[in-house]
Amino acid sequence: MSNPARKQGVMVSPGDLTDNLPARGLQDAILTRPAAAERRMADALRALAIDAVERARSGHPGLPMGMADAATVLWTRFHAFDAADPRWPDRDRFVLSAGHGAMLLYALLHLTGHDGMGIAELQRFRQLHSPAAGHPEFGEHPAIETTTGPLGQGIGTAVGMALAERLMAARFGRSLVDHRTWVIASDGDLMEGISHEAASLAGHLRLDKLTVLWDDNEVSIDGHTGLAHSDDQLKRFAAYGWAVRRVDGHDEAQVAAALSLALRSKKPMLIACRTVIGLGAPTNAGTAARHGAPLGEAEAQAAKAALGWSYAPFMVPDGVAEQWRAAGARGARRRRAWLKRLARHPQRAEFERVMAGQLPGNFHETVAALRAELAETRPRLATRAASRRVLEALVPALPELVGGSADLTGSNLTQVKGMAPVVAGGYGGRYVHYGIREHGMAAAMNGMALHGGVIPYGGTFFVFSDYMRPALRLAALMRRRVIHVMTHDSIGLGEDGPTHQPVEHLASLRAMPNLFVFRPADAVETAECWDLALRRADGPSLLVLSRQALPALRADAAENRCARGGYVLAEADGPRRATLIATGSEVAIAMAARAALAGEGLPVAVVSLPCWELFAAQDRTWREGVLGGAPRIGVEAGSGFGWERWLGSDGVFIGLDRFGASAPCEDLYREVGITPEAIVACVRRRMTA
Repeated sequence: MSNPARKQGVMVSPGDLTDNLPARGLQDAILTRPAAAERRMADALRALAIDAVERARSGHPGLPMGMADAATVLWTRFHAFDAADPRWPDRDRFVLSAGHGAMLLYALLHLTGHDGMGIAELQRFRQLHSPAAGHPEFGEHPAIETTTGPLGQGIGTAVGMALAERLMAARFGRSLVDHRTWVIASDGDLMEGISHEAASLAGHLRLDKLTVLWDDNEVSIDGHTGLAHSDDQLKRFAAYGWAVRRVDGHDEAQVAAALSLALRSKKPMLIACRTVIGLGAPTNAGTAARHGAPLGEAEAQAAKAALGWSYAPFMVPDGVAEQWRAAGARGARRRRAWLKRLARHPQRAEFERVMAGQLPGNFHETVAALRAELAETRPRLATRAASRRVLEALVPALPELVGGSADLTGSNLTQVKGMAPVVAGGYGGRYVHYGIREHGMAAAMNGMALHGGVIPYGGTFFVFSDYMRPALRLAALMRRRVIHVMTHDSIGLGEDGPTHQPVEHLASLRAMPNLFVFRPADAVETAECWDLALRRADGPSLLVLSRQALPALRADAAENRCARGGYVLAEADGPRRATLIATGSEVAIAMAARAALAGEGLPVAVVSLPCWELFAAQDRTWREGVLGGAPRIGVEAGSGFGWERWLGSDGVFIGLDRFGASAPCEDLYREVGITPEAIVACVRRRMTA
C-alpha cells in the first residue's frame, strides 16, 4: 500500500496523516481471511504481547501485533536454532533491531521452549531483575543476541555479525561456520543515520547471508511516517547493492516466498513487510496510538475477540503450544550433525578457543618480549606509532585479531604486514576498510564481538568518537571486548585546528560506565595498555594516542605497571613537596618540570595515570600511596572536568578550558599554558601560599 505523502501532485497536510485510515481497511481484510495454522501461532504472539504489556502497564504492543505473522514464518521455517542450546555456535542470529517491540522476542523464546523465559518471566515484563526487560538486553537471556532499543543500532550490529560469519567461514570452512543473520527493523531504524552507513557497508561487502525484514507499517510516534520522510526505501537499498522485495506482511505465503528468495540471493536482502501496527485492535490499529502504550482492558478484550482468541491471559492452547515447541526443536538434528563435524574437525581446538574468547597460550610471552624490547631500545615515538609496533608483534600471534579504520589507516597506523583487506567475495583478510562510517564501524565491531571468534579493533581520530558514542555505549552496556584506536588525541595534533582537537572528550568518555579509557605516555605504556585491552574480556577499551612523537619514559618492563591504572613514574628525591599527576603526552612535560624543580631544591613526584577506571578499582591504600599527601597538580591537554576526584579540594589543574587553534603543536602548548615552566610556576605558588 502506498504512502499518501508519496503521491505526486497531491498536497498532504499533517492532519491528514495522523490517522492511517488505509491501514484500518487493510486490517478488516486481513481479519476476514481464513485462519491458517500459522495464523493461530501468530495470534499466540499477539495475545502474549497484549497480556504482558497490560500487566506491566507499559510497553509497545504495536510491533509484536503487526509483525507476528512474518515472525512466525521466519521462526518456524527459516531461522536455524535449537531452543535446547541457544548458544550453539553455528546457529542463525536473530536481531530485533526495533527493540521497543521486545515482547515479540520474549514471546518467541517462550513459545519455542527456551528455558528461562517461562510464563512467570513474561508476567514480570519490564520489572526489576526480569530477563524480559523493556528492551532486549544482552546477557539477560542466552538467546538474546544483542541489546537493542536505540533505533538503528540493531541493523549496524547485525552487519557486524554477518561479517564475522563470513570471516570465520573463510578461516574454518563451511562445515563449522555456515549460518545466517536475520533482522526485524522498523521505519525508525531505517530513518536513523546509522542504517545508511551499515546498509552501505553490507552492500559493498556483499554480505549475502544478511536479511532485514522491515516492518513497513508507515507509523511512528508522531503519527504517519509521511510527516517526516518520503524516501523510497527499496530504491535506496537497491542502490546500496541489496536485493529488495515488497510483500504483504500478513500473508504467510508471500513472506515465505521472499525469505526463500533471500536464501538464494547473492546480496543482502531487504524485505518490506507491509503491516498494520497493532493488528486486531478495533479502534486504533494502524495509528500512532498503538505504538507505545497498553491497549487498556476494554480494547485488549476487543482485540482478542477480533482475533478469535478466547483464552485467559497468558494462556496458549495445547495445540498451538505444541506447534511452537516443535518449531523450537526443529534445529536439533542440524545441531547434532554440526557437533559430529566439530568432533572430527582438525581445527576443533582452535575453533573452540576463539569462540570462548580465550587468548592463545603464547600471548603473555609475546607481549612480555615486546615490552622488554621497547624498554631496552627506548624509542622516541608517537604513541600511535608505538601502537603500530605493538600490532606488528600481536597480529601474527592472534589470528582472531581483525582490524580496520574509518578511512584513516595511514593516520591511525592500524594496518600492518600480513593483514590483507576484507573485500566482497574475499573474506580471508583481516583488515576492514570501513570508509567514512565511524558510527557504522563501531556498531559493526559490536556485532563482530557478539558473534564471537574474532577480536575487532578499529581506528579513527579521537574527536570523531562523537560520531560513535551510541555504539560505544552499547558495547559498554553489553560488556563486549571491542578495542578502539583513537589517534590525534589533543591539541598536540597541531595545524588541523580546533575542529579536530579533542578537548572535552576524555572527560565525557571517562564518565561512561564500564568503558576503559587508556591514554599511554610512551611506547612501553602503549604496549601495556594494548595488553590490558586484549586481556579484558568484559568490556570495551579506548586507546587514546598521540600524533606527535613522545620521549621514552620507562626503562623497566618486568611488570605491567599500567595494570593498576596509575603509578609513581618518578618519586621525589626527598620528602614530596608536590605530586604532578598527568596522562599521555603531558607526562613528559611533567617530568621536565620535575627536573627543573629538583634543580631549585623542590623535590616532587610524577604520577602517570593512564587509566582512571583501573586506578579507581584499586584499594584506597594503594591510591593514597601513589597520590601522596603533598599538594597535587593535574596536567592534561583537555578539560579539567572530573580531575577533582584525584586532586582533592585544594589541588590545581593545568589544562584546557577553551577550544584549541590551528598552529604547530609546540606553539599551541605554550599558548594554552601547558608547559614545564607553567607547572614550575604553579608549584612555586603552592609553596608560598
